[in-house]
Amino acid sequence: MRKEDVKKGSIYELDGVVPLKEALPLGIQHVLAMFLGNISLLLIIAGMLGLSPDLKSALIQNAMFIAGTVTLVQLYPVCKIGAKLPIVMGTSSGFIGTAKAMGALYGYGALMGASLIGGLFEMVLGFFIKPLRKLFPPVVTSLVIISIGLSLLPVGINYFGGGSGAADFGDPKHLLVGTFVILVIIIAKQIKGFVNNASILIGIIAGYILAIVLGMVDFTQVQTASWLALPTFMPVKMEFNLEVIIAMGIMFIATTVETVGDVSGITNGGLDREATSEELQGGVLADGLGSVVASLFGVLPNTSFSQNVGLVSVTKVVNRFTIMTGAIFLILCGFCPKLSALFAVMPQSVLGGAAVIMFASILVNGIQSLMRVEFNERNTLIIALAIGLGIGIGQVPTVLAQLPSWIGNIFAQNGIIMTFVIATVLNLILPGKKD
Repeated sequence: MRKEDVKKGSIYELDGVVPLKEALPLGIQHVLAMFLGNISLLLIIAGMLGLSPDLKSALIQNAMFIAGTVTLVQLYPVCKIGAKLPIVMGTSSGFIGTAKAMGALYGYGALMGASLIGGLFEMVLGFFIKPLRKLFPPVVTSLVIISIGLSLLPVGINYFGGGSGAADFGDPKHLLVGTFVILVIIIAKQIKGFVNNASILIGIIAGYILAIVLGMVDFTQVQTASWLALPTFMPVKMEFNLEVIIAMGIMFIATTVETVGDVSGITNGGLDREATSEELQGGVLADGLGSVVASLFGVLPNTSFSQNVGLVSVTKVVNRFTIMTGAIFLILCGFCPKLSALFAVMPQSVLGGAAVIMFASILVNGIQSLMRVEFNERNTLIIALAIGLGIGIGQVPTVLAQLPSWIGNIFAQNGIIMTFVIATVLNLILPGKKD
């Protein structure tokens, strides 16, 4: 292709090629936003099941490779698989409860077998998104976006304090670093141009440097990691257990709903419009395919990352080429363990400062989207009950403790599914003008 045939683009437009010196930092900004979330579930499950250090390292490496590869599919669809939107993929933390319970009983191989079947199941669900489009009117998608934002705020605060379960959680050093990151981002947002767009990246880099100065970073893992290693195909033997497949399959329904919310969050927050049926279907199909491929590399299910939706909302950078540079960087991390380790040793409080802003931005986007909905008596009732019960049960999950465990696994994880179900059912059955 001749140079003059390449369409020059803006970072605020989906299509077109942005100069690499501008695109690459903004792409890496997305990597920094999702890196810890991409490996945290693997670290938790691998530690709980006592997987060997070599296998654990291989799984982390594979997680980077898969995240980058599936992100490319979301950006540049293959056979209508992919949303053609700036969606960043990664290992889903939504499966943590089910993965811990089923993994303890049946082992890691059973989780991989169930992930393979579950991914195929989600792809089947994806083909029904178009005919089910009426289930996702603005009042429903707005509430799902709000519930995603609300459910992520505690995650951001946990990062801010040094990481959930950390021995030094809440240490003044962590709070100082997190606050410093927020202050740097606020200052950067006041400067026009590239500094504004890269404010999250600048804040994280500044926080990382401060953490190093304060002696909070141990580079031993970076020093011992190899420079080059190929991703490992089928690092664990798959097993197929019906109980695990059913449990994981239920969670794939939840993942589908979250993906619909993330796709809607991207279009609302970055493009100021509702998502199309094609974008919703492509996003869910890529979600399912990503989980299928991930299982073949020993990685837990993949899904769209809400923190990156928040990043798009903060920066308004939607250019696919720009996000593609981040995806390629993730793939390179999959081939260079030393590069991955450099991100892995970053204190969680560094990300925490940025995460609080990004996650809250998702909430704000949901509120802005909801403001476009007519606040008549019918919609007000839907909004009140969906938020009241959905978010309320998500905050007090023990209220479902006496019911069968599968009910808690679906509805008590974070409130997103309960919000969606209540909003959808009420929108269908309440009399009056539908949104």
